[in-house]
Amino acid sequence: MSDRKRIGLIGSGCWGSAIAKIVGSNVAANENLFEPEILMYVYEEIVNGQKLTDIINTEHENVKYLPDIKLPTNVIAIPDVVRACTNADILIFVLPHQFVRDTCLKMRDFIKPNALGVSLIKGFILSETEGIQLVSKVISETLGIETAVLMGANLATEVASEMFCETTIACGNESYKSVLNSLFETPYFRCKIIRNVAGVESCGALKNVVGIGAGIVDGLGYGDNTKAAVIRLGLMEMMKFTKVFLGTDDKSVFFESCGIADLVATCHGGRNRLLGEAVVKSMKKRGMAGVDIRLLEKEILRGQSFQGPLIAKEIYGYLKEINMLDQFPLFVAVHRICTREVDPRNFIDCLRDHPEHM
Repeated sequence: MSDRKRIGLIGSGCWGSAIAKIVGSNVAANENLFEPEILMYVYEEIVNGQKLTDIINTEHENVKYLPDIKLPTNVIAIPDVVRACTNADILIFVLPHQFVRDTCLKMRDFIKPNALGVSLIKGFILSETEGIQLVSKVISETLGIETAVLMGANLATEVASEMFCETTIACGNESYKSVLNSLFETPYFRCKIIRNVAGVESCGALKNVVGIGAGIVDGLGYGDNTKAAVIRLGLMEMMKFTKVFLGTDDKSVFFESCGIADLVATCHGGRNRLLGEAVVKSMKKRGMAGVDIRLLEKEILRGQSFQGPLIAKEIYGYLKEINMLDQFPLFVAVHRICTREVDPRNFIDCLRDHPEHM
């Protein structure tokens, strides 16, 4: 009986397709470790009159979300999440965080009991009964499996174009270290594996909110000095929030790729930075009503979603509940600007009067 691991990929957007290129190549190169075929769950759409799964499987390219990048031929697109997860030993999750719980509920009766989940999802999940939760915790508890996370300064199009970068993988069980390294590392995608799952995952979620703040600064026409202030103050809020939320003061995780490196990359080139700029520019043209974020998503992201506004909303609700809104003025301002409650021109006031200056 073969001991080779079977890989299932749950998600196929821009980042999902970029990681499929890496994983598909590594699986093909390590046939002693992995089953050669990877089933990739794709939310079925019609693109240019054809099913997206058919396009991916014939042209080996996700023409909607990651055009002009060829995927390995052993990555097979399917529209059935149950089939994608059945018999998989390692399940890689790359889908919007708001769909995680429902997707896992569809999968849970078909999961191997000793499977490993790996979440590449940068966000939190809000529960009416349990409040704000880590995505990895929701996956673990719903499916009954251990879940690692992968977060880093990994803009999808640059990774897909094989530009060198680093990433951070966190897994509580060190016995998985070798197989995770074989699955994800390439000469252009350097992996460091640590154990602080919650800390790494929190960084991946929080940096999206700061990225919107950087975009707001760009939209207002300020320069690099102001953006540097957003990055620094945003980092301070990330560190404080992690301490409050997780009850730990481990600052070492912020010096990994998932921390300051991902924050810098997001504030200069991420989609949430793009959103912050677009929100300000739309308000300049149309007043406080601006353009609805869902319309901006259609215009900018080919139907994918901005995760930052949802994360900002979840963080805002959590901070309001514990009566700490005044301690996180940058996070709060980003949420209120996204919901059109605050004029973006007031954003600089929240930086000027930040508690870090007191």
